[in-house]
Amino acid sequence: MKSTNYISWDEYFMGVALLSAQRSKDPNTKVGACIVNKKKRIVGIGYNGFPLGCSDDIYPWDRDGDFLDTKYPYVVHAEPNAILNSTSSLDGATLYVSLFPCHECMKLIIQSGIKEIVYLSDKYNDTPSDKASKKMADSAGIKYRKIPNIDIRIEH
Repeated sequence: MKSTNYISWDEYFMGVALLSAQRSKDPNTKVGACIVNKKKRIVGIGYNGFPLGCSDDIYPWDRDGDFLDTKYPYVVHAEPNAILNSTSSLDGATLYVSLFPCHECMKLIIQSGIKEIVYLSDKYNDTPSDKASKKMADSAGIKYRKIPNIDIRIEH
């Protein structure tokens, strides 16, 4: 008789996104993303961090202060990193991401052909960026859904 104690596809792919987030060196917000094609194959993963060649020992991680002395002009979000790291077409793909995408990431998601977003946190809900992001997703026919926090335990 087969085991009935296994995780769902949503838990599996969100688990990969959360594991990817652990690569981020951001001291405040670690975000991970996992892109899955229609055949349930992982075709891209990413996390938030500085661009290649931009040392995280030199660039700032601060959230407050003069714009150029904060992380905001420099950090690449998890979603574009996953899109850029993709190994095949993203037409009709699903994006699993730990934090609902900002408006800038949503533009790239739409242009890439991703058609569904599955996310854990919506901590920026109702901010101007969030409203713009959801407006664009709705216009582009991209489905999005929040899943409950997952608790994955490794059994031996």
